[in-house]
Amino acid sequence: MHHFKYRENALFCEDVSIQDISAKIGTPFYLYSYATLKRHFQVFDAAFEDVSKLICYSAKANSNLAVLKIFADLGCGLDIVSGGELYRGLMAGFSPDRIVYSGVGKRADEIDYALETDILMFNVESPVELELINRRAASLRKRAPVAIRVNPDVDPKTHPYISTGLKKNKFGIDTDAAIESYRMAGSLEHVDVVGIDCHIGSQITETKPFEAALKSLKNLIIELKQMGTDIKYLDMGGGLGITYADEKPPPLSEYAATMTQQLKGMDLKLILEPGRVLVGNAGILVAKVLYRKSGETKNFVIVDAGMNDLLRPTLYNAFHAIEPVVNSNANQIVADVVGPICESSDFLAVDRNIFNVKSGDLLAIMSAGAYGYVMSSNYCSRLRVAEVMVKDDRFHVIKTRENYEDLVRGESLPPFLEV
Repeated sequence: MHHFKYRENALFCEDVSIQDISAKIGTPFYLYSYATLKRHFQVFDAAFEDVSKLICYSAKANSNLAVLKIFADLGCGLDIVSGGELYRGLMAGFSPDRIVYSGVGKRADEIDYALETDILMFNVESPVELELINRRAASLRKRAPVAIRVNPDVDPKTHPYISTGLKKNKFGIDTDAAIESYRMAGSLEHVDVVGIDCHIGSQITETKPFEAALKSLKNLIIELKQMGTDIKYLDMGGGLGITYADEKPPPLSEYAATMTQQLKGMDLKLILEPGRVLVGNAGILVAKVLYRKSGETKNFVIVDAGMNDLLRPTLYNAFHAIEPVVNSNANQIVADVVGPICESSDFLAVDRNIFNVKSGDLLAIMSAGAYGYVMSSNYCSRLRVAEVMVKDDRFHVIKTRENYEDLVRGESLPPFLEV
């Protein structure tokens, strides 16, 4: 459920007219609903009320400080994949002992930052990384709490670019090699083995892949405990999908039951890293129609938002519903909705049934709260857009739109080019 609804043919976010926001701040902009974000976390949290757990929001889905602060205030933990996300998380008020550091390419300085901060644990992706963490902990006179990311070779039935649990993926350590990695970890002087980690992919819309991964990990955990390795945390990552078009993800109750049934008698704390499922349908991208263009074989609706603002359609051929901000009940046409970037791949929709819009009309690109602004860029020297949050009957700009000076901030001419 989200809080983007029509009232007398005008689209509202909670109790604020999107048309009014556009008139005051211009387009394009990302728009988030506070009520939706809060409700999504509370529903997710309640689904796991019968199990010992820590929910760690996946910051990579949407790392705006206001979004992070909502989840921090609700008692959520945080899943990070960079030093920058750690910095954002601390600024937003997350307790370090509720922060988990994932990711396949942690730099030494980022590891130091996390060690000095005393985070809950590192999800380790390789023996080489494990050795580096041990060395950095030794130099800082710290002990590093770690879990090893095990790759269970489970097909999550999702887009290949967001599948992370197969043998051919870059993530984690094969199940067969995991025992040796745990032995190695146990021998390191500045490492404390505290958990086991698994993440099989994103936008998963059935429970069977999670069940298969859990069964594989359960057997491994039993073996580890038999060899004296004390596993306290089982981090099952995130990956539960949302509805973009006609997907039918399982109810949270079914997803939770899959986890809890497998965990009975295991005496473990479950860590979950939801991202998209919390923020995806809590945000939209609002764009304005610039031009209509008709060719021999195609109709084009050219808007002021492009692939630099929302990359998912170009990168994954992802579907986002596109709705008029003011529903005039006009006839529909079949058109490509495209942006101003000089690339043929710059599209938000291809061969889409869309209302017969005209220049100046506003469009809402739905389900854009996850992997939207965080993946945006300045390609073609385009300005990054504003981010806005609505709570009840008021809207707040939570990230100002860039200006031209922002584009060159930090750049300088070397002496041989100075005038």
